[in-house]
Amino acid sequence: MAFGPKFLWNKALVFTLLAVGLDVAVGVGMILANKKYIAELDELQRRVQLNSMGITLGVGLIAGVPLSVLDAYHVIPFHADIAYLLILMSLTFAVSNLYGTRRYR
Repeated sequence: MAFGPKFLWNKALVFTLLAVGLDVAVGVGMILANKKYIAELDELQRRVQLNSMGITLGVGLIAGVPLSVLDAYHVIPFHADIAYLLILMSLTFAVSNLYGTRRYR
């Protein structure tokens, strides 16, 4: 979806919209698979996963909104790309999941 319009289909709107639709469909599939996975966990594992998800959501909001504002007003010397936020959220989830797992041993 990110490189297709530039390198594959020369900014053709139809293909870009199809790529966006595919991305949304895969995202919905991921949400449903994650929901099913959580439903199959035992109570302790479910608690650890949901705590990790909650912490990750909070960190994403707390870091993402100010980063976007700082970028919009050119306060930071780099472009606030979504990749930075995704990396932060991934690391937050991994660390909080590891902490939660060790905490309940």
